[in-house]
Amino acid sequence: MYKATLRSDLILLLAAVIWGFAFVAQRIGMDYVGPYTYNGVRFALGTIVLLPFLFFAASKKEPLINASHPSDRRKIIIGSLMTGLFLFGGVAFQQLGLQLTTAGKAGFITGLYVVFVPVVGLLFGQRSHISMWIGAVLSVAGLYLLTMTSSFTIGPGDKLVMYCAIIFTFHVLFIAWLSPLMNSFLLAVIQFTICALLNLIIAFAIEPVNLASIMQAWLPIAYGGILSVGVAYTLQVIAQKTAHPAYASIILSLEAVFAVVGGWLILHEQFTTRMLIGCTLMLVGMIVVQVKSK
Repeated sequence: MYKATLRSDLILLLAAVIWGFAFVAQRIGMDYVGPYTYNGVRFALGTIVLLPFLFFAASKKEPLINASHPSDRRKIIIGSLMTGLFLFGGVAFQQLGLQLTTAGKAGFITGLYVVFVPVVGLLFGQRSHISMWIGAVLSVAGLYLLTMTSSFTIGPGDKLVMYCAIIFTFHVLFIAWLSPLMNSFLLAVIQFTICALLNLIIAFAIEPVNLASIMQAWLPIAYGGILSVGVAYTLQVIAQKTAHPAYASIILSLEAVFAVVGGWLILHEQFTTRMLIGCTLMLVGMIVVQVKSK
């Protein structure tokens, strides 16, 4: 049991590292293409990367969907389609919000799903240990110190990112429900395909989409597609087969820490003592959730 938990923790942590540095890729990519174009191309690339793994999984004798009754199979398929819609909504609102608010506010507000997940989870009968709540509060406090540099006001961009955090809450919960019931690569490909198609449809409708701009942004798109989408989201699905959704959200919220580190190393952004304290609080929050009382 301990080995399984440690394995899922490390997988989620790796996903957080990849997503943290993906914020740098998103910032650079937006210099060349629109938000829907960037998201559409990177999720299409992520889907292509995973297709060989899905074909290999399908060639085995093991079923891709663990359902004995046809009605259960339909529920699982509908649920996987919903994860695609949640993923599309989350990344779309986040990308749009980044155009209207600061990266610090966007990082903090997005990270609020670390609190939303256990709260909404109660509605689905998922109980969280007291250490989980303490860890969540410490993580939110760390996120605040890490990302907020001025007075907190709710602007149009802040509201968009808040919608993103709410949508990602349901995305995490749906992944927790579906990941034990179906093959990880199948679930990943379904949600990535839906997200890519919806983003590209909107991109061609309202944005100037051209190959030259996409080629200029090839490096951030490649990172966002291959690592952030193809690898990290798949790691999330694999890890959440055994990880509690509230605990998973706390580890995944560490992406804000690595976003700051990436901005400091690559974009030469400021890294202050306040940010260091925030990183420390988030790490402590992750450790606290593992503490269990009698």
